[in-house]
Order: sequence, then C-alpha cells, then structure tokens
Amino acid sequence: MTMIIIYDRQLYNKRNIMVEKFKDFLVLSNMAENTITAYIYAVNDFKSQYKELTKANLVLYKAYLIETFKPKTVNLRIQALNKYLDFMRKPQLCLKSVKVQQRTYLENVISNADYTFLKNKLKKENNLEWYFVVRFLAATGARVSELVQLKVEHVNVGHYDIYTKGGKIRRLFIPKKLQEEAQEWLNKNNRDSGYLFLNRFGERITTRGIAQQLKSFAVKYGLNPRVVYPHSFRHRYAKNFLEKFNDISLLADLMGHESIETTRIYLRRTASEQQAIVNKVITW
Repeated sequence: MTMIIIYDRQLYNKRNIMVEKFKDFLVLSNMAENTITAYIYAVNDFKSQYKELTKANLVLYKAYLIETFKPKTVNLRIQALNKYLDFMRKPQLCLKSVKVQQRTYLENVISNADYTFLKNKLKKENNLEWYFVVRFLAATGARVSELVQLKVEHVNVGHYDIYTKGGKIRRLFIPKKLQEEAQEWLNKNNRDSGYLFLNRFGERITTRGIAQQLKSFAVKYGLNPRVVYPHSFRHRYAKNFLEKFNDISLLADLMGHESIETTRIYLRRTASEQQAIVNKVITW
C-alpha cells in the first residue's frame, strides 16, 4: 500500500511539473493572460478526471464536454488540450473541434439609439468618468481588458500600441474628436499621467467593475441589460465602421482579429435590423 501511495505522489508531482512547464511555454508564446488561465484550467480539469493521456481518455473527456457545455466552451477546452498535446509532442492525439451552428444575425448588440441615449444621459448628469468609458469602448473598439490598460499618456499621443500573440503589435487608435474631448476633461481634473479610468479608491478600475456598473446604468435608464455590456460596444464599433467605410480587411486589423472570417460576422445585421427591413420591404 505504501509503495502505491509513493508512486501516486510521484505521478502527481510529475504532472504538476509538466503543467507548470506548459504554462511557461504559453507565456513565452506571448499568449494573453486570460487565454493562459483558460488553457491551464482545461488541462488540469482533464488531468483531474483521467490519469493517463491517451486517445481513449481524450475522447471520453470530449464526450463529457459535449454533454455538459455549449459548443463554444467545448471548442475552447479542445483547443487548450490540443495546444498541450503539441507541447507534449503528441499531435497524433489531437481532437477535432465540434461544429458550432452560427445564427444568421447578430445577437445582443446595443443599437445606435440606445448608445446615443446612454452617453447623453451620462454627460447630462455630469458623470463624465462613465461617459468616457462608454465613449472609448464604442469609438475605439477596445476590448474591456484593453480599456483598463489605457493611460492618460495614450490619450495625449492619440493611440495605444498593444502587443498581441506572436509578438505582433496592434495599434488602438483614439479618434481626434474623442482625444480632444478627453484631454479637456483630464486637464480640468489636473491629470497628466497614470491609468485613464480609476475606481473610487483612485486605483485602476477592473473589467468586472466596468461590466457591473454598465448593468446598473441599464437598469437605471430603462435599457435592456442584455445589450449593455462591454463587448456590446465593440460590436457597435465594428457595425458602425463598416456602414461608414466598407473595408472589412482594415476592420479586421483594427480589431486585432487573426482571421478575416471572424470579422465577417459584422456584415450580418442584428435581429431587430432584419425585422425593420422586412417590415419596410415586404408590403405584399
């Protein structure tokens, strides 16, 4: 019995060491922190259920994922495991992703009317901190994780260079009108450096804090909470950009999409837009 316990401990320690090495590998590959966390979680979740890294166990784990989670989550876990398998030099064990049925319309995207209403309400109530949160999300296409990294210095130069996967640099442009408006606000508050958006303690605001506050504003102003969330404004940015400047390749670069296929979703209309067109066009 003692020998079995010692063997199990050695196996457990060896597994932990490999996961740590995998994590180091992901960091060196310049992967986003959130992606690394998701990948490590997936590998640890598999290892908690199966002792051996075999094709049979991987297939069983995939079946468990399909029964338990939505296709998007299933594919994220599979992607993580496949990355780990490549790291372990076992690409022959890689799993195929599951097919995701795509809708023919965009869901839960804030409308221009609601966006305009929200920003105007915030400005009228002199809630300029949150007015600019909403403005920067919608006018730069920033992910919320990128927004919280913005500094006063970035506003002054008019852009923020983001280092992405594979050592690439994506430039987040701040439109001239927004830049000038934000500089005026910052000057009035005697701010010339540091993070742009702060919490009530004077520290950098969190992504969770932004999401929660936006939901509160939705309830306060009678907006649909399902469309008032950080990524919704990034969707709005993309939709508005294509309507005014129909260059999907440029939009893909601006948004930091690795594949233009990801950007093509913005060529679709929202369900409410489709309904409005049908109501207008079909009169027979």
